[in-house]
Amino acid sequence: MTKLSAMRHILLAGVGLSAAMAAPAQAAAADEQGTIVVTAQRQQYRGDVPIKELPQTIQVIDRALLTDLNVTRLDNALDLAGGVTRQNNFGGVWDSFAIRGFAGDENFPSGFLVNGFNGGRGYGGPRDASNIDKIEVLKGPNGAVFGRGEPGGTVNIITRKATLGKTFGSATFTGGSFSTYRGEGDVNVALTGNLAVRLNGARETADSFRDYVHTSKTILTPSILFKPFESTTLTYEMEYVDLKTPFDRGIVAINGQLGAVSRNTFLGEPGDGQNEISVRGHQVQLTQDLGGDHWVFIGGFGYRETSFTGYSSDAELAAGRQTLYSTGTMLSRQRRYRDFQTTNIVGRAEVSGRITTAGIVNHVLLGADVDQFDINLLQLRYRPSAYTAGNPVTSASNAVNVFAPVYGSTPTPTSTVFNSLEIQKSWGIYAQDQIDLTDKLKLRLGGRYDHFNQQIGNRTGAFVPTTNVSRNRFSPSVGILYDVTSKVGVYGAYGTGFRPNSGQDASGKPFEPETSRSFEIGVRYTTKAISASLAAFTMTKNNILTSDPANAGFSIAGGKAKSQGIEAAVDANLPGMWVVHATYSYTDAHWTSSSLDPNFAQTIQPGALLINIPKSTANLLVTKGFELGKAGKVTVGGGLNYVSSRLGETATTFMLPAYTLTRAMVSYQPVKNVKVGVDVTNLFDITWYSSSYSRLWVAPGAPRTVMAHVNVSF
Repeated sequence: MTKLSAMRHILLAGVGLSAAMAAPAQAAAADEQGTIVVTAQRQQYRGDVPIKELPQTIQVIDRALLTDLNVTRLDNALDLAGGVTRQNNFGGVWDSFAIRGFAGDENFPSGFLVNGFNGGRGYGGPRDASNIDKIEVLKGPNGAVFGRGEPGGTVNIITRKATLGKTFGSATFTGGSFSTYRGEGDVNVALTGNLAVRLNGARETADSFRDYVHTSKTILTPSILFKPFESTTLTYEMEYVDLKTPFDRGIVAINGQLGAVSRNTFLGEPGDGQNEISVRGHQVQLTQDLGGDHWVFIGGFGYRETSFTGYSSDAELAAGRQTLYSTGTMLSRQRRYRDFQTTNIVGRAEVSGRITTAGIVNHVLLGADVDQFDINLLQLRYRPSAYTAGNPVTSASNAVNVFAPVYGSTPTPTSTVFNSLEIQKSWGIYAQDQIDLTDKLKLRLGGRYDHFNQQIGNRTGAFVPTTNVSRNRFSPSVGILYDVTSKVGVYGAYGTGFRPNSGQDASGKPFEPETSRSFEIGVRYTTKAISASLAAFTMTKNNILTSDPANAGFSIAGGKAKSQGIEAAVDANLPGMWVVHATYSYTDAHWTSSSLDPNFAQTIQPGALLINIPKSTANLLVTKGFELGKAGKVTVGGGLNYVSSRLGETATTFMLPAYTLTRAMVSYQPVKNVKVGVDVTNLFDITWYSSSYSRLWVAPGAPRTVMAHVNVSF
């Protein structure tokens, strides 16, 4: 491990100090303090085992914390989770993140679950936080129940659902920097004793620190809860998203150096207009108490359509066509048209409960699911012609001056990049048993069998697949937890996993799926007032897509990588209305194979870094509450978010610089149901870069941002 900087020493000391201070703290209600809480709610894929008894690292970010920080997007929420780092967000039109150093397919958004259903699939835009009740970041091997996915962990969003027995609601109005205006509402109505409806939604319009970037979105997520019998619950949730936003690849590095081009400069084409993104989703779930020893049946159905259409003008990445490298000012650009559509249908069924034999309790979980995912893609492209240094830059280059852009060029995309329909069909069965060998010693055994079929053909006319391949995979896992005391537990876990690779090789065959192995050991301290954990992990991944050395322009599933590191987290409610949230992670993620970069065919040597993965990240957030009279309350707080330098372009030495962001916040609650507040992010207005794909596609972070908000509840 490399020597840590002074900043990292300070933040690590803050984590340790938080743990020491929190140990003697008295219990406090988590919802009142607005911190991260641990609950034991029955959910799909979990059975009746509470989170604190699972042998893995789990971080839960609850609604109160998101509200206190005025977080309105998933990516900003995940910045609070240790070991979760931002990846290339495809021009700002989707969420992309890595957990413990491993990210998914760069051509798709990162996978995450919503109430156990796949919510990250398709092209649904950045996830809004308006209907998030809590976010569970389940670290380590989860393949034994969830099936395909990344070995670093799984993000599961639990939504705000209709509630029986009471009528309540809230409205939040936000305004601030860059002409940002947002209204958010949440109303729950108990129609009868066994029927309730809830309507949650948001409307937002915003400019940006980026020139010519204006975004508008509407989100509606109504839900219904019907409880015809005491033992039966039926829920329905809908998701409606309408997002309009430009496609923005960010800025460029001049001669490999960032900072010469203003972070405000838009290098796309305003004439491309808005990209339109829509989501239409439905979830239905039946929960039936079977009686006996905690036996419950959960059945669910999900249907989700997404679409993404529009134009973009992106910097040309091929060196032989890029005019910037010789002129130093003129950036040649491709122009693309995209029409992407997806449909995802999911069905699932599960039973869980307890079997006690000779005093040993078995928490048994048995389930099955079936899934179909249709990926309908059309992309057309105009590409600049080859360029020779010293020649004039012509209109064929579709170039723009990076220091003084003159817009207006919109060549028609006519060349087909792809025009395809891919249908992925899968089913899986899984079983898991967490055995209470003693009151203190718990053993978890699990396994999942998946059958996966992949068909690829032309999207027009009758679908006649040119490729039809089926594969099977078994993913076992084992974990053990020992409670040293009622507050301290140690645990370890091992598991395997897989994730299908989308697309075909030079012979037209689908790629072999990525496979992975994951190990984790950890210790955690849990009381009503605090939650603290320390974990070490190591993971390997095989069959990563790399460039085919024998067939230019094609890929093979031939790469290998490894990620290892440590994570620490503390969340505490301290006497005097102090609240502390702190995380630190060290991640060493690198290639272990000699391969060719899949995009530019540059040589990757063993030990080369994985793109956008910092060695160190840390968060520290501290708030302090003050009572004013009988009902009034003032809360002040501040925080730091540190991210070390990371690779900005695969198979090169181009690095994104480290950054430390600071935030400050203050809120005033004159009465229980009214709250006003102001928060400032990037308080010292530093220049920073969140992620990149190449030195010509770098996403700059926002400057100082001030937001004011008013919340009224009833």
